[in-house]
Amino acid sequence: QVQLVESGGGLAQAGGSLRLTCTSSQNTFRVNAMGWFRQAPGKQRELVAAMNTEGRRKYADAVKGRFTISRDNAKNTVYLQMNSLKPEDTAVYYCNSKFKRLEYWGQGTQVTVSS
Repeated sequence: QVQLVESGGGLAQAGGSLRLTCTSSQNTFRVNAMGWFRQAPGKQRELVAAMNTEGRRKYADAVKGRFTISRDNAKNTVYLQMNSLKPEDTAVYYCNSKFKRLEYWGQGTQVTVSS
């Protein structure tokens, strides 16, 4: 039973920063690709950032240059550093972990950015 626990969401002002943290209960975390998704009210869930086991990263165009995904396999943890936040970043953010056809999701954490 793999569980992902997220933290770090909350309120921020435009131009500010937040760091999201996701910790997995899986002790073989290193074999999983990791990602962050978000879903705003009335919109489809979208990929924000992802990182594979080789350290390769990809980002949504809307967050390039502002967000950074990283992982610490020794701690079974993935991070999302969010800088230069915009009101458009307001959404529920979800941690995702994937190994082949196995996929796990966190419960989601609310990020709200005020103008």
